[in-house]
Amino acid sequence: MHDIDPHAWWQRSDLGYQSNKLYFAGQSVQNLAYQFGTPSFVYSSARVEANLQRIRKALNKAGLEGRSSIFYAMKANRFAPLLRFIQQTELCGIDACSPNEIKHALSCGFSPSDISFTATSLSKKDYAELIRYDGMSVNMDTLHAIRTWGELKPGSEIGIRINPAIGISRSCNDRLQYAGCNTTKFGIYQEQFEQALELAAQYNLTVRKIHFHTGCGYLTSELEQLDRVFQECIKFVDAAPDVQLINIGGGLGVPHLSSDEKLDLDQWSKVLHKHFAHRNLHVEVEPGDYICKDAGLLLLSKTYVEQKRDTLYVGVDAGFNIAPEPAYYGLPFQPVPLVKNNSPLTKMTVVGNINEALDVWYENALLPNLDNHDYLALINAGAYSSSMSSNHCMRGEFSEFLLA
Repeated sequence: MHDIDPHAWWQRSDLGYQSNKLYFAGQSVQNLAYQFGTPSFVYSSARVEANLQRIRKALNKAGLEGRSSIFYAMKANRFAPLLRFIQQTELCGIDACSPNEIKHALSCGFSPSDISFTATSLSKKDYAELIRYDGMSVNMDTLHAIRTWGELKPGSEIGIRINPAIGISRSCNDRLQYAGCNTTKFGIYQEQFEQALELAAQYNLTVRKIHFHTGCGYLTSELEQLDRVFQECIKFVDAAPDVQLINIGGGLGVPHLSSDEKLDLDQWSKVLHKHFAHRNLHVEVEPGDYICKDAGLLLLSKTYVEQKRDTLYVGVDAGFNIAPEPAYYGLPFQPVPLVKNNSPLTKMTVVGNINEALDVWYENALLPNLDNHDYLALINAGAYSSSMSSNHCMRGEFSEFLLA
């Protein structure tokens, strides 16, 4: 059993304090940091599988058992041992967005028929690679893409990525939205859709799927907006007589703050049921965040603690370049001490080792006295972290480990 800590909102059965020591996936995080060194990402295979099982259960509850599929968005985390584990669960396929992601998925045991491919601004070289994979589902996001594919592979089946001009995201964060009031590069808008169908027909392409992905990180409070998104997207389905599948994208989020209400999958299931249970459609979903984000920790070493004016800074041995979400999207990664003590909690700002002003992990985190602490863990580092890393300032080195 975990120790009860009212400030540790992030605690759950596989992540929390036991005898004042932080445990994750049944292992002492202090021991992991000591053994693996820092910076290191550690992922829980059990948590990944449990998250997949929860999504599968919600899809079945929505009345979609036997006519729904999960595709893991590989851009979230492409660590090969993790991908091989996901493949072995047989719970989902792969959502890929580049030819190299396809090759990587194949090398980890997936087949072309396990892959749904959606990308933008493809080159001639990209298309030349894509046509080699028989059985792979391919979604076109522009008129140009439909025309190019038709010239290369006439008479085949395609999906069309649409843009309903309405988006969704955690806390209305426009940096996480792919559609909305502002025009974006993603998908074909309603006013172009008839032309897209005519162009497909010109090349004898059968439009079997409508695909959309309008934003990321939504929680329970955003489900009313998801309902509105579905209402707009169904209009495209009704205008395409040969459509048999609908891909609703990903976007399912996890809490980043104590004030975040976690996604209620029962309520999510009800929204799916409302729009799709009565339709003769196969429903696909492609989450990356929900599957892997809360299944990963980033382990860091403390470098210093120092007061500067009215801010108490805690330095750590890695910066935003190896996990960019806090800097790019304003998604803070909660810092967690590996050993709990009873000292008063103080506001501290955790910063990294990159010479950029945006290299801030978390502002005003409530933390205990850290004088005797060597390490910190950042939660929610399992997705869109290592996969988005760079070697900025030549500080791009890190390790990754999958825990059984």
